[in-house]
Amino acid sequence: MEFNVKTLEGKDAGKVSLSDEIFGLDPREDILARMVRWQLAKKQQGTHKIKNRSEVSRTGAKMYKQKGTGRARHHSARAPQFRGGGKAHGPVVRSHAHDLPKKVRALALRHALSAKLKAEDLIVVDSLVAAEAKTKVLAGSFASLGLTNALFIGGAELDNNFKLAAQNIPNVDVLPVHGINVYDILRRGKLVLSKAAVEALEERFK
Repeated sequence: MEFNVKTLEGKDAGKVSLSDEIFGLDPREDILARMVRWQLAKKQQGTHKIKNRSEVSRTGAKMYKQKGTGRARHHSARAPQFRGGGKAHGPVVRSHAHDLPKKVRALALRHALSAKLKAEDLIVVDSLVAAEAKTKVLAGSFASLGLTNALFIGGAELDNNFKLAAQNIPNVDVLPVHGINVYDILRRGKLVLSKAAVEALEERFK
């Protein structure tokens, strides 16, 4: 399909051909949800940790004699029911990551791109290049395109001026094309692709 290309100033810059196999799918929420869950689980640190009864620093001696006190039978003060004792069944250091087939991950990215196009939240620009690293100038360009919450995907190498100018603008993320991912696409309102990014995606899924 043919898609209009704009400049960062909001002017027309011709057209680009988008593949129906990448941008023309009917988005499936279940696949997108599986991918987001996989990304967030892999991102989770899993460093939460408690001390169990073998790790707390308390005496291991029997609290009082077994019989004759009229009280319940107890052994160590490290047991979970006592203040200062170890915690039972608490969190331990572990990985939250789980498997997701590579084909499903690739399909999820295509569905995310298709979802943005179907929702009319996709913009293609000729290039993501700034003459100088000035946030105010770049913010004005974004305003001309009506962008307040957007993800920008450049080519294999990002323009340093554009990257520096954009990093101080709230709700704006800038990634090279090899860093494109489903979670970042869905968490931002608009998806802005450079022509170089479109070409790289076409080559990747060819």
